[in-house]
Amino acid sequence: MSAVVDHDAVPGGERVALVAGAQARLLAYAHDDAIAQSRFEREVRALAAALPAARYAINLCEDRYRFLVAFCAAALRGQTTLLPSSRAPAVIGDALAQHADSYCLGDIALDPPPPQYWRLPETLAQAEGAPPTIANDALVAIGFTSGSTGQPKPNPKTWRAFRASTAQNLAALANLLAPNRVTPLVATVPPQHMYGMEMSVLLPLLGPIAVHAARPFFPSDVAQALADAPAPPLLVTTPVHLRALVESGIALPPLAGIVSATAPLAQDLALAAETRYGCEVREVFGSTETCVIARRRTAHELAWTPLPGVRVLPQPDGTAVYAPHLPEPVVLADLMEVGADGRFVLRGRSADLLEIAGKRASLGDLTRKLLAIEGVEDGVVFQLDAAEGAVRRIAALAVAPTLDEAGILHALRASIDPVFLPRPLRIVEALPRNETGKLPRDRLLRLLQGDAG
Repeated sequence: MSAVVDHDAVPGGERVALVAGAQARLLAYAHDDAIAQSRFEREVRALAAALPAARYAINLCEDRYRFLVAFCAAALRGQTTLLPSSRAPAVIGDALAQHADSYCLGDIALDPPPPQYWRLPETLAQAEGAPPTIANDALVAIGFTSGSTGQPKPNPKTWRAFRASTAQNLAALANLLAPNRVTPLVATVPPQHMYGMEMSVLLPLLGPIAVHAARPFFPSDVAQALADAPAPPLLVTTPVHLRALVESGIALPPLAGIVSATAPLAQDLALAAETRYGCEVREVFGSTETCVIARRRTAHELAWTPLPGVRVLPQPDGTAVYAPHLPEPVVLADLMEVGADGRFVLRGRSADLLEIAGKRASLGDLTRKLLAIEGVEDGVVFQLDAAEGAVRRIAALAVAPTLDEAGILHALRASIDPVFLPRPLRIVEALPRNETGKLPRDRLLRLLQGDAG
């Protein structure tokens, strides 16, 4: 089974394949449908010819297979796919406003539809022709950071960079993939998120992977999608979804493995999942800026192993990441302790570090201590904005149906310094997590102020 072409051997201007593999191989599937690479390429060619003329496209497709077709059709047409941090109307509107000559495309009727909305036909047309190719250095996507620490920032991605990062991901997952045949994959994350793009779009395009068309959410839906697989599948998910699966007690078919990202995976959860499902849980570390750069088996190790060719170098304000797919080093806010062998341990983020009255703490550690309180089902500690010269207060939101604010504060006093007690602390029904489990800062602030929206 062929995979990606060596990215170093292909000049930037040369045209390269959009899809790697044999024409007859399985590329995508659903409960009642199996889609070969040859059919996929015919649908991509036909859709590319039908798309509106534009420079940018925002792909809002709910069906993962149709997302793949639309993404490749836009690239074949010379269009760049915008991947906003959220599909909320306001975020989509901002992306359209900031990128002239752009439109939205999707596969369902939206009410109200976003501006410049173009809907895919119910039945995708097919067109014969040569295998689709694009320039190696074509700008195929712009990913935006999640907004969990501020305003989303754009990150351009070329096809060359995507091919290189996908080769690394395939190497990192090699022992979870079936030898000499296609491995099915089910993903609970949206393809619009960079983690979802890497694992559920690029892997089936450029590696021996066949992706399920759905994006299951509830445990029963995940179990059904996994049961659709023609062989033990790889489950790509998040800590939030994985915890829901484990706590539901639902039975799953045999798995090739589980991959998790988007938020720190607790070691006890990783171990529980490995024990229950009889497979390895592989956590990957990355960002919209860098794509995936490291991996670890969280149930048994704390340190991260960089992917081939990746090197991390601590700096006073974070960590510089060097990787084959990055045109220049990228500095992340994550603080890392790097060993002599290049493996590293995360020590928080520079933006998370607090210093009050000469004492230091981190928001991540404070959040872990909040979550450790019996009765707290979910929670987060974060810092509020402040006027110039004023001390920034610490706030917290907690999902704790059987507790009250006073009881939580009393429990926190046993484990943290009083100067770091969150005030205000508010009990809420649920945290405003997005599709990948992250907590955008603006939504936290609205909820703290009593706005459930």
